[in-house]
Amino acid sequence: MINNFKQYLNNTEFFDNTSNTVVGKYEHQDILSLEGFEKASKEITSWDEYAVTPLVSLDELAEQTGVSKLYYKNEHFRFSLKSFKALGGAYAVANLLIGKLKEQGIDANSNDLLAGTYKDITNKITVSCATDGNHGKSVAWGASNFGCNCEIFIHSHVSVSRENEIAKYGAKVNRIDGNYDDSVHIADKTAEEKGYFTVSDTSYEGYTEVPKDVMQGYTIMVDEALKQMGEKPTHVFLQGGVGGMAAAVASFILETYQEESPIFVMIEPTNADCLLQSAKNGTPTVVHGDLDTVMAGLSCGEISLLAWKILENKTKAFFSIPDEPIAEVMKYLSELPEPVVAGESAVAGLAGYMITQHSEEYRAALQIDENSKILFLGTEGDTDAVVYEKMVGKSSAEVLKKA
Repeated sequence: MINNFKQYLNNTEFFDNTSNTVVGKYEHQDILSLEGFEKASKEITSWDEYAVTPLVSLDELAEQTGVSKLYYKNEHFRFSLKSFKALGGAYAVANLLIGKLKEQGIDANSNDLLAGTYKDITNKITVSCATDGNHGKSVAWGASNFGCNCEIFIHSHVSVSRENEIAKYGAKVNRIDGNYDDSVHIADKTAEEKGYFTVSDTSYEGYTEVPKDVMQGYTIMVDEALKQMGEKPTHVFLQGGVGGMAAAVASFILETYQEESPIFVMIEPTNADCLLQSAKNGTPTVVHGDLDTVMAGLSCGEISLLAWKILENKTKAFFSIPDEPIAEVMKYLSELPEPVVAGESAVAGLAGYMITQHSEEYRAALQIDENSKILFLGTEGDTDAVVYEKMVGKSSAEVLKKA
């Protein structure tokens, strides 16, 4: 299996950020912090159906690639949304509504919202955002659960299946021309005109507070993974997008381990590598074009400014990879003795690892050897069931039936 990936080396771009990487104490508690994690954890773990998602040990692949351990965090079972995004957007919606109630002298929590205690107030509020699919689904799910209205903006490449998944939670869904970044700007303009409250997973000039809540929600996944591992990872492979997930993972681990933190490696699609280009240029850089990639959740051309503050000098290496190996990795995971249902964006980090292990230069640069213990965040299951079945050749139900 692993030998198939050597062919993709020539289509991989690498930027070694070692000279810009600073080892030392984590100093961005104003963005994300362990204190913020404790607050998010108290709320999110109290929600109905909260459960720790599985951590899978890929022992055969570890042996084939000459490392000690490979761990894959399987987010297919996260609430009913099949994605880690359920932790972020919904938590930000709850926090926003709690804040609005506090302005009226009401001290509430998410359980009050779930019970509909203040629905006569919250149902006058509308939240909105742009999305590739999973974040908008989380915001819509949160709005449905916590008792407010929701309007979502999707771009031209978002599948009909993902659109329907958002709409089933009662959100109004608008499809716009252009790419993800175009949808972000249109969503922001509409919110300003109509008095909506934007719940975005990306931050930009003048908009930073809500994305902090979104990212802080993601840290629940990281805490679970580290506890399940029972040991410190030497490396963490992260998939890109706007950088919110990666920053959440990095911040939690950096504050936990400080100077003894692992090496962070960023993986992005070739057509949407805004983090790699930002690292190369030493400044936030926008990638233009249609950003088309099978890794739908990573189809982003403009980084989150808050995320970049955390990632820019803590990420040792940046890679961009082609789309072609993604289906192979999804199939590989589906055929394990204990099969894993993994979506297109979820396997980007693992695909990047499987490609880079064919290069002694890359292994040396990343300091990967027989003692390495590597963590991957499998951020989604079959969030687009149609695409998943097309790429794997089986539905998730068929895959899991043999488990």
